[in-house]
Amino acid sequence: MRYNKGAILRSIEQPSLRSDVPQFDSGDTVRVDYKVVEGSRSRIQAFEGIVIAKKNGKGARATVTIRKVSFGEGVERVFPLHSPLIDKISIIRRGRTRRSKLYYLRELRGKKARLRTDVGRQEADRAAIRVSRSGDSVAEKPVAAEPEDVNSEAGEALAEE
Repeated sequence: MRYNKGAILRSIEQPSLRSDVPQFDSGDTVRVDYKVVEGSRSRIQAFEGIVIAKKNGKGARATVTIRKVSFGEGVERVFPLHSPLIDKISIIRRGRTRRSKLYYLRELRGKKARLRTDVGRQEADRAAIRVSRSGDSVAEKPVAAEPEDVNSEAGEALAEE
């Protein structure tokens, strides 16, 4: 008897997948708000840095490695993307890279460690935010009434007064 191990793994992982993980790639600057438990209290700690690696695909075991420089010292942290301890992931800046793993940034210092901004993806994000804030997309906005209709309605309103 043969079992479909992939299907079994997917059925086990499916309930623990998060739906609010944004789409980002290596080179992007992200802020991860992570729940830290200290004794009996818990608080949210932000970790902001450049994504230098994404591993293990799209399943529940997917991880992301984020690097930042804090007080002149490089700090890297690996976050499981679908962890219940992650409160929120927000994209700060889109970076343009030609590689998926940016381990070479570990040796670079100062201005050499900067990445170019991917203007196209960043503008697309801003447009999506504007659309979500307005609640309407550009195509769904109502067309303005003809100038004759506007004048006739204004004339009727003045005539009634």
